[in-house]
Amino acid sequence: MRPLLLASASPRRRQLLALAGWTFTTLAANADETPLPGEAPEAFVRRLSELKARSAAHAAPAGALVIGSDTTVVIDGQILNKPGDAAEARAMLTQLRGREHIVLTAITVLDTVTGQAFTDLARSRVPMRAYSAAELEAYVATGDPLDKAGAYAIQHPAFQPVDRAAFVDCFANVMGLPLCHLLRRLRRLGLDALTDLPAECQAFIPYACPVFERLLNEPV
Repeated sequence: MRPLLLASASPRRRQLLALAGWTFTTLAANADETPLPGEAPEAFVRRLSELKARSAAHAAPAGALVIGSDTTVVIDGQILNKPGDAAEARAMLTQLRGREHIVLTAITVLDTVTGQAFTDLARSRVPMRAYSAAELEAYVATGDPLDKAGAYAIQHPAFQPVDRAAFVDCFANVMGLPLCHLLRRLRRLGLDALTDLPAECQAFIPYACPVFERLLNEPV
């Protein structure tokens, strides 16, 4: 098996990647996460995911595949990245409350042998429930929103911001690492999961995913 390097310090991404049974190392990737003037959300996450992969490649073991990933929230055509403070987190959560938005994650797999980078884009539609102002304030007070795109974690056990009954898309994408997209790409590069990854993902979340078969069979 070729060495794997995850260019991320995110504990959520580490947990998700470990579900495949692979041995991998991690390295936080330094990247300016500011969108360029006029940059479309899709182009933004694609650029950042490749930038993160390339910035970490210098520390990769010989022959490694480097995985870079970037996630953002989009509503009303606006990119919502990580909030800078509690006030910005409060404003984002207020904007998202009771509405549907899009979560975009780009995954780049950089082959250090050839220098080629392959980037795939995952898109999920996320319906938010109409949480109360008190719930919003209690969540902001935890500090959890400050390192999350859109100021929320879909998996947060207390806040539970998403309308789970209406959510019918890739849950792992909203957590920051769409595993079916990644597995589909790695299979093309000769690396398969050592587990039944869709089953492991659904058990970990837990979530009965309605889209994994379609995603795994889409061309790359």
